[in-house]
Amino acid sequence: MSDFKTMGQQFGRRSWAEPWKIKMVEPIHMITREAREKAAAEAGYNTFLLRSEDVYIDLLTDSGTSAMSDRQWAGMMMGDEAYAGSRNFYNLENAIQTYYGYKHIIPTHQGRGAEHLISQAIIKKGDYIPGNMYFTTTRLHQELAGGTFVDVIIDEAHDPTDPHLFKGNVDIDKVKDLVKKVGAENIPYVSLAGTVNMAGGQPVSMQNARELKAYCDSQGIAVYLDATRMYENAFFIQEREEGYADKSIAEILLEFCSYTDGAWMSAKKDNLVNIGGWLAVNDAKVAEQARTMVVVYEGLHTYGGMAGRDMEALAIGIAEGVQDDHVASRVRQVRYLGKLLLDWNIPIVQPVGGHAIFVDAKRFYPHIPQDQFPSQTLAAQLYLDSGVRTMERGVVSAGRNPETGEHRYPALELTRFTIPRRVYTQAHMDVVAESLKAVYDQRESTKGLKMVYEPEYLRFFQARFALLD
Repeated sequence: MSDFKTMGQQFGRRSWAEPWKIKMVEPIHMITREAREKAAAEAGYNTFLLRSEDVYIDLLTDSGTSAMSDRQWAGMMMGDEAYAGSRNFYNLENAIQTYYGYKHIIPTHQGRGAEHLISQAIIKKGDYIPGNMYFTTTRLHQELAGGTFVDVIIDEAHDPTDPHLFKGNVDIDKVKDLVKKVGAENIPYVSLAGTVNMAGGQPVSMQNARELKAYCDSQGIAVYLDATRMYENAFFIQEREEGYADKSIAEILLEFCSYTDGAWMSAKKDNLVNIGGWLAVNDAKVAEQARTMVVVYEGLHTYGGMAGRDMEALAIGIAEGVQDDHVASRVRQVRYLGKLLLDWNIPIVQPVGGHAIFVDAKRFYPHIPQDQFPSQTLAAQLYLDSGVRTMERGVVSAGRNPETGEHRYPALELTRFTIPRRVYTQAHMDVVAESLKAVYDQRESTKGLKMVYEPEYLRFFQARFALLD
């Protein structure tokens, strides 16, 4: 138990501080309102198309935006850039095996590289892949491999106001119904995400993972984990699930992973690096297939698209990121922002998740229909107000039904305020909250957007919009 927990029990409420101190800073500044209006119009009101130099506080994503530690930077000076058999790969392999528990490790350039490998390795045309809510790149790779994603998350996850503490849980009855409908032989694996991004960063309980694995084993179906934000998921288990309060994040992580057959990882999140990813599996045959493909699509199986120095920073980041004080500080900063917004009755997804605040754009802009993109509208208006960059997680991210060509209309229409790790202070969170309050006060006069350009895949990255007159 950390000292902060002990003091809290002894003396009541005690303030907490980040478990690090600042050694280096990157200057930022807010450009004028006129300049922001020009930048937003040139970007087609898509925050992904803004230049970072025109952004004041960047909450677009926590992917690759973390601040690395002095030890990670020192590790980068120890990069072994040999083409084959880099010693940094073996350090990375040991770190993943130690903290996650999987046998075979294949490095990739980032998470979607690992998603591609596992999808191509084990999905055949006509397969069904159940999962606890879709994620954009994951579902696309599954579809490109010939599979069909089926949402099997519990119903509570689709309600932003439901107080369920583990809204990321799989509804195992839904999995059983799918097995009865299509046959276990047509389900290569269940796609299980730890802290479900699209649901608002909501966690999966240990009990749910244990029960899911037991059922899947009885049917000969594998369980593969999107481990991108599992450290935060482990924190919620530690905090909320009986029997885990005195277990460390590292212990909880290792047990959770034991109920899966492998994992893919965007190391740019939990693992505290600016680039990198990995695939880890227990099945030797799947590992062999993945190693064969990684040579074609990524790089040799001992670097997979990363430099040796990046693998070293990643190995160190795994050990640093799993520390209890670090994870607690990370989640508390997200909660700090969430409390500010709730105090002003701004509608957000509850309970607050581990990596971001998700504003419910349907309730924020009840007069803007979903086909006028309320989440995208909110992200644009926030940038115009203060230079704060966020992102859409609603109908734009959901894309189109590949069979009908119509927009998918998810129940959740959210704007995500994603907090990078070890980057911003509480003062930055105050600025963000006050800006959102200003936008909220003007909500009734705000109009939506129309889409004027749409790419074929993952349209939220490059789509362009125009203001509705």
